[in-house]
Amino acid sequence: MLRRTARTLGLFVMAMACAVLGVSATAGTAQADSCYSWNRTLSQGASGSDVTQLQIRVAGWVTSGERLSYDGQYGARTAAAVKKFQSAYGLPADGVAGSATFNKIYALQDADCTPVHFTYAELNKCNSDWSGGAVSAATAKANALKTMWKLEAMRHALGDVPITISSGFRSKSCNSAVGGSPTSRHLYGDAADLTGSPSLCRLAQQSRTHGFSEILGPGYPGHNDHTHVAFDPSPYWSAPNCGI
Repeated sequence: MLRRTARTLGLFVMAMACAVLGVSATAGTAQADSCYSWNRTLSQGASGSDVTQLQIRVAGWVTSGERLSYDGQYGARTAAAVKKFQSAYGLPADGVAGSATFNKIYALQDADCTPVHFTYAELNKCNSDWSGGAVSAATAKANALKTMWKLEAMRHALGDVPITISSGFRSKSCNSAVGGSPTSRHLYGDAADLTGSPSLCRLAQQSRTHGFSEILGPGYPGHNDHTHVAFDPSPYWSAPNCGI
């Protein structure tokens, strides 16, 4: 709550400063963001690192079973995800990422690029430097960021209810200590175990439409007390008690 309040206060101060200076807060002009700022409108046919940054933030707004690529190419699937993002937040859903879309993203992210309702600490209760997993520390942390943005989309779709993460990134030693699979996606930083409310089945069902390719929940061995979501190159869903 304090984190969100501080972010809101910061945006208010920025808006007041712009008003005093007589400058409008539009993407690429006065509306700069301490995490990342876009300086052009993006639409189908665009490419570049700014498209990749956009894809990270809208990858949770896809159809059931779909996964959005972080390839820097603004194709039809990226446009569709942008439309879903825009619609979810009450913006004109035209699939074009301009000032209104970017300003909403700015309001949803903190200075370290994490979405306002999640932190790196929540995704890493193993160590402080993201080392010791199946990928480099930088890759594990980057994967965790992508996961958080998918969870932010899922959280909003569920009515902005808090989502509790019991486990995220694990080094090989941390994973072994909790009896995790030697091939666990936790070793890659792109997995999260969810508990609490909403129900585990509701979480498993909802996660199907937010870009998660691995979903394990109630009824799957060892998952009756949490719902596991991750990105897996070989998609697999199994939560028998939830109809999945």
